[in-house]
This record gives sequence, structure tokens and C-alpha cells, in this order.
Amino acid sequence: MTKYKNGEIWNFEREARGDISKNGGLILGVDGGATSTVCVCLPLILLSSDSNLPDPLPIISRAIGGCSNHNSVGEAAARDTLEQVIAEALLKSGSTRDDVRAICLGVSGVNEPRDQERVLNWLRHTFPSIVKLYVHNDAIAALASGTMGKLHGCVLIAGTGSISYGFKEGKEVRAGGGGPVLGDWGSGYGIAAQALTAVMRAHDGRGPWTMLTTSILQTLGLSSPDELIGWTYADPSWARIAALVPVVVSCAEAGDEIANKILVEAVEELAACVKTVVQRLHLGGEDGRCSFPIVMVGGVLQANKTWDIGKEVMNCICQSYPGAYPIKPKVEPAVGAALLARNLLAKESEGKS
Repeated sequence: MTKYKNGEIWNFEREARGDISKNGGLILGVDGGATSTVCVCLPLILLSSDSNLPDPLPIISRAIGGCSNHNSVGEAAARDTLEQVIAEALLKSGSTRDDVRAICLGVSGVNEPRDQERVLNWLRHTFPSIVKLYVHNDAIAALASGTMGKLHGCVLIAGTGSISYGFKEGKEVRAGGGGPVLGDWGSGYGIAAQALTAVMRAHDGRGPWTMLTTSILQTLGLSSPDELIGWTYADPSWARIAALVPVVVSCAEAGDEIANKILVEAVEELAACVKTVVQRLHLGGEDGRCSFPIVMVGGVLQANKTWDIGKEVMNCICQSYPGAYPIKPKVEPAVGAALLARNLLAKESEGKS
């Protein structure tokens, strides 16, 4: 995206002519991840009734940018990305910040109150005081993408990273999500990193032979495992390494024991994250049989192979909690964030009436 300075990013507002009387204002939803950041604009007037949401939802505009996780790119770069995608979405909609009634950001790296407050402080300086501001971890946006803005149940994200979040009656619990250094071993990065480690162990004799060696080298265009060292540290970005997951799955489907073991352990790790959240929130009730949804998000959980990681995770969870049932996202997480903002704004309005 275009880089701006000294407030230039908002210059378009001098020409914009948002018609608030016509659209009733806007709701913004932002999904900020380790790989990309998306902002969508939805009209408030079309989402303000208690009736069923229109299908398809009236998305006015959408903008996409890079990483907005401050742990990955630093606070300044993360803030710049968020500001750019929000400004671009408003520009595309022909609106300004004065038209916004509520905004919900679900951003990876928002793990504790001081992270949340940091983003809120920036938003307070960016938007008019009338705008309702909501900031959460990106797992909340993922959950809302499956529940259409309602905060109940559990979400499991397994993409580049992994995390499980759960909500029940206003209480929230998380498990995992510590990043690769602290052990997101069910994530795409975790799976691929273990595969790369297995290749190096096989190469120097510490581990058994594995089909992963030939497959990974061929995928990367390398001739020797020794070259993996240079490839890995030339650009050790999480997403770049996580992109090797399909190779691991293919090897497991072809009968490679090492690749299969890596995937089995990933399933156990992901299921353990969810079961920990469910247990702490008592989502399954006293006997573990109460019904509750698990929103399944992320490329690792997609059922595009015979070795279906998402299905195996659910099988493992249901052994302990037979009332759990999977939900695929109905909308993208940024739209889920916007719907959450809509619901939270509605509840605040009801409380004042």
C-alpha cells in the first residue's frame, strides 16, 4: 500500500461527501493478522433491526494491507498498516471518519490489557469521540465470523499461528497463541518447523530417513539439506515457513511415518488447546455433553486433503465433549468484527433506553 506521512493519508476527506442521512452511518470491521490486515465498511441502517441479516450482507467497501501484529513488525509499522487499510476502506466507500458510528478491531498481538489500551489510545486520537471503539485479539473476529457477531462458544485458529478462544456469559478464556518461540506447535509454522527439523536430523544421522527430505528440497528448488540452513535464516518469516504444510500433508498421505507423526502431534496440540478452553469455561456443562459451537478457522484446518487435520481435531475433542460441533466461518473475520461492533453498539443503545 502507499506510504503516507504528516497526516496525508486523510487528505481525501476534504473532497469526500458522506451522506449520513442516506446511509445512517457506517460500521467498520478490521481483521489484523500476522500475514494480512483487512478492513470492511458496512452500513449501520441496514444492520440495525432485530430481524435476520440480509443475505448477502451489504458490504460497501473492502481494503487489504500487510501485517499489523506489533510483535512481528513493531508498533509503528503495525499502526501504519491499520491506519492505511481503514483510510482506504473509507476512501473506497466515499465516506469519512465523521460517518463512522462504531469500529471493531480484531488484531493479532493484542494479548493483554496494555496491548488493547495502546490501540484504543491511537483510535481515540484518530476518530471523533462519538465513535464507539472496540479492540480485541483477532480470535474474536474469527469467532464472530462463524456466529455472525455473537460471543458464545469457542474458536480454533490454525493458520500460520494457532490459538483457541472461548466465551460464555461474558467470560473469556484463551489457550495457545504464544507464537513460535513459545510453542504454537499445532500451527502451520509449528508443523513446517518440525518437518524441517526432521530433514536436518535425517541428514546428519540423528533421526530416521524421511520422504520429507526429497519433497521439501524439490519444493524449494534446493539440492541438499545443508542449503536449508541458508534458506531458513535468509528470511525466517513465519508465513514463509508455514507454507510448507501441504508438503508435510502429502508425505503423510504417501505413508511417511515421520510426516504422519508430526500431523498426529499437531492434532493433539490443537485439540488440547480447545479442550482447555472448554473445561475452564464449562462450555460442555457438568457432564461434558452440552451443545456448543467450535468455529474452525485457518488453512491448516481446511479439508482439502485425505489427511483431514480439522476432522481429526474434532474427533479428538468429541471424545471428551460429545456436544461440540464444528462451524465453518459464514463470513470473513473482518465482517465478523463489524457484526460484533453492531451487536455491541445495539446492546449499549438498549441499555440507555
